[in-house]
Order: sequence, then structure tokens, then C-alpha cells
Amino acid sequence: MAGISPQITNLVIILVMMQVSKRIPLEDPNVLLLVRAGYIASNVIIISIYAYTHYLINKKKDMTTLKYVDQPQMGSTEEPKLITTTVHKYDVDQMKALYKAQMMGVGMMAVMHLYFKYTNPLLIQSIIPLKGAFEGNEVNIHLFGKPAIGDMKRPFKAAAGFMSALQGGAAPTQDKKTIETAEKAGRGGVKDE
Repeated sequence: MAGISPQITNLVIILVMMQVSKRIPLEDPNVLLLVRAGYIASNVIIISIYAYTHYLINKKKDMTTLKYVDQPQMGSTEEPKLITTTVHKYDVDQMKALYKAQMMGVGMMAVMHLYFKYTNPLLIQSIIPLKGAFEGNEVNIHLFGKPAIGDMKRPFKAAAGFMSALQGGAAPTQDKKTIETAEKAGRGGVKDE
């Protein structure tokens, strides 16, 4: 599905899985147990992919300096902040964010399933996060060996979504003029080790 937006493929998967879940007898305890097992297996695979990618990042330990200007959230009075770090530290921070997002998704699914007794989302949440794990920049760079160019160039752009423009600030900028302006203004610039 090269060339098709991940959001479009996610929407197609959701629509198809909603129809499939209507035909699966989730009231049957044996079927429900299989669906739960599939959801757990999916999350174990995702965490394994992340852990192995994290291992590869630590093994490579790329100490190349990375400078970029982090834009504040929209509506904030903060000034853009210069970030000076290493590729290794940046990648580790990105992996921590992936772990956190995965755990929050599992937590939300646990509440929806165990407390509110929703079972249909288990099917969708067994596929969409797994697909997202394989599409992630860190996994593509370190696990699949794709070059860090274009959309995979650090710092990564936030994933486009319906509300992404409203939720976060502009994408981090790495052009020389913006970095020099931030350095002269004295905003940030402390190197993370």
C-alpha cells in the first residue's frame, strides 16, 4: 500500500474490522478468550519490536550532535527553544515516548474492556497499533535499515492527524538561520547527555 496515507489505511482497517466484529460471536466465552489472546499477543509483539529497536539504538550509540529549534504549542507565549542533543539521546527519547503511548493505549483498552465491557475494540486494537509499530520512524531506521532522510530525518515531524495542527506546535525546524537566531537569543542550547 505504498503511496496511500497511513490514516486512510487505518480508516479502512477500522471499517472492515467493525463489520467483521459484528459477525464474530463475542458472547461465546471461548471466542472472547481467543480475541483477548490475540490482543495480548499483538501487544507482546509490539513491545518486542520496540525493545529490539531500543537495543539496536543503544548498540549503535550514534553520538552525532543534533541541533533543532523546538516550536512552542500554538497559543503559547513561550519562545522557540534551541535543543542541542545527540542522535542517540533523541532516538532513546523517541523510544520512551513510543513505550508510553503503547502503555496508555493498553490502559485505555483495559478500562474499556474490563470496566465498560466493550469487546469489539479488541479486534481493531490488535491490528492498528501493530501496523503503526511497523510504520514508525525509529523502527524503519534501526530495524529495517532505511536511511534517515526525507520524512525520517531527525527531528521527526509529528504524525499528521485530524487535530494535530491544534494540539501541538509547528514541527521542529533545523534550518541554519533559525538555529543561529535561537543561539543568539540565548534560548536553550544546553546539550543533553
